Amino acid sequence: MENNNIKAYLSDVLKNMPDDWVRLTTHRLDIYDESKAKTQFIEQFEGLFNNKNANKESLAALPTAFDYIRLGHPLSCVLEWAVAKFNNLPTDGVISFASSTMPIMAILRKNLFAQKATRIVYTDSLPQHLDAERIKTVYGYNFELQKVGSINEVSAFQGSTIFLCQQEALFDISLTDEVDFFVSIHPHLGSLILANGEANQEYIGEIQHVRRRESIAMTPSNCQVALQLLTEQQTEESIANPSEQKQAVLSCIKDITGSNTKAIVGSSGLSVQYALMMGLIDYSQTEYAGKAIKFVVPPNCYGGTNDQARRVAACSENIEVVDLLVDSGNNMVDSLDSVLGKIAQEDAVAFIIVEIPTNPRVEVPDLEKLKQVLTESRKTANGEQAVDPVFIIDQTFCPNVSFLGEEDILSEVRTISYVSGSKFPSGGLCTAGYGLANKRGAALMDKIEEHLLLCDNEATDLQLALLAQQMPSMIQRIADAYVNTRAFVNFIKEQLPEAKINFVSEELAQQSFTPSVFSLDLPTKGDTAEERETYKRGLNNKLINMMIGQIAESKYCVSYGQLKGVYWTIPATSTQGTTKEEDKDYIARVSCSPNMDLEKHQQVFRQFVEEIQ
Repeated sequence: MENNNIKAYLSDVLKNMPDDWVRLTTHRLDIYDESKAKTQFIEQFEGLFNNKNANKESLAALPTAFDYIRLGHPLSCVLEWAVAKFNNLPTDGVISFASSTMPIMAILRKNLFAQKATRIVYTDSLPQHLDAERIKTVYGYNFELQKVGSINEVSAFQGSTIFLCQQEALFDISLTDEVDFFVSIHPHLGSLILANGEANQEYIGEIQHVRRRESIAMTPSNCQVALQLLTEQQTEESIANPSEQKQAVLSCIKDITGSNTKAIVGSSGLSVQYALMMGLIDYSQTEYAGKAIKFVVPPNCYGGTNDQARRVAACSENIEVVDLLVDSGNNMVDSLDSVLGKIAQEDAVAFIIVEIPTNPRVEVPDLEKLKQVLTESRKTANGEQAVDPVFIIDQTFCPNVSFLGEEDILSEVRTISYVSGSKFPSGGLCTAGYGLANKRGAALMDKIEEHLLLCDNEATDLQLALLAQQMPSMIQRIADAYVNTRAFVNFIKEQLPEAKINFVSEELAQQSFTPSVFSLDLPTKGDTAEERETYKRGLNNKLINMMIGQIAESKYCVSYGQLKGVYWTIPATSTQGTTKEEDKDYIARVSCSPNMDLEKHQQVFRQFVEEIQ
């Protein structure tokens, strides 16, 4: 009876839910408590369920579940809640993934550190991309495989048992005491992992962290289909001609980047970055066997990049993250020259990951000097030729700049570029990202593609369709958004000249560095550093609240490259994730769009200045 009540309620929810539950990639921070991600939403959702309330207004009033849909979203929370209810599990005991591989990898990773045995049990065959040998040699995970006729044949085991069930009937789940984790894998929608038993609750945080950093939650559209299947409703139609959509996207990528090498399209920018890192590790093990691997990363870059790099390095004694200082008076080029000299002396392999422009301070290095540092011939301590570095650029903030063409400034450097497609490529309509190399780095892409497939982190059909729809207009949207941003920046300088604004110079803009995001360091006062910081943070909140309170298209959320309006956030919160406290910037980040009410934003900013003076 309870299950029938749940299905009936979910049917009403699907009819009345806000369009934003399916459409948005980033959600409001002003109704979000990050310390209660998912739980606050579910607690209030369950309250509506208990009261049989599924009306539109009540559903729309629920708090933000997660700030960004890669981590989770309202429909993934609802789906997981329902599956947990059906299987008598705690609400957080069910976690959805767009990938069929990554929930398995989450258990393997935790057990690597716990030095705990893992058994993967399956019935007919393993998932297509689950390359057991490569998972052991490249990722360093240990496990054994066992094929059985049914779940009832699973015996006791000293360690963790993962049962894989590949099925169209995603919700046909049967838990037994011998199974610690049940992974239900749908051929098109993604997967659900269920943590069975109180002893396995300690894995939930780690599974969530893998979803947060190395994969994504089952997408909103696929969760909608899954819930329609659960409630026996007619499902949404599938995307027509997905192969044509993918070819259209690949064609756009080649046109924009000027590179004809193999491109990959992943479920998110971090999914692409993870494929890059693991593919490069695989390549290094083959081409530079025995040499240490150094990932060179700015400590205050995007938190996902920083955290993922350190998580990868933690799994192997042969891999280390080296800090690249690029802010607070440090110069990227000089820092890189110093770091590469030390790595060469150690006869190690350098993979450098940087953001150009940097985030959140929107700085661009001297590209000619950067080229000189990257192409410099270096020697090891023994006088042998050092391995030349691989330069990996996160171009999310300026995907229009050409770095990969044969005539471009880094053509003599093995260079890879990747972009989060949730920004300008899709205009905020999906999370998918893409990456590719220049001609000199082309040999790296085969391994990288193999790891994207192994992790089952490719873009979905809908993501590809959205990119195919939006990417042809991307260059023009970037240009139009820059015009609005420059006008807003100039206005702020006039109204509040003592504010420090981090934005590209006119000179850099002439070189195609035309981002539509700037950081705003508001003037402060106080006798001590603590007083000044407290006052500045208060001003940040006042400005954001005025903007979102008076302008409907102004939103307090994390993103960039959106189709309309202005997004406001403080980078040290959600956008920088696990960045160390001393490396955080508590300054406002402002993301403008090609379609915004510039005059209204200027009016509210003028009012803000009048109130604080």
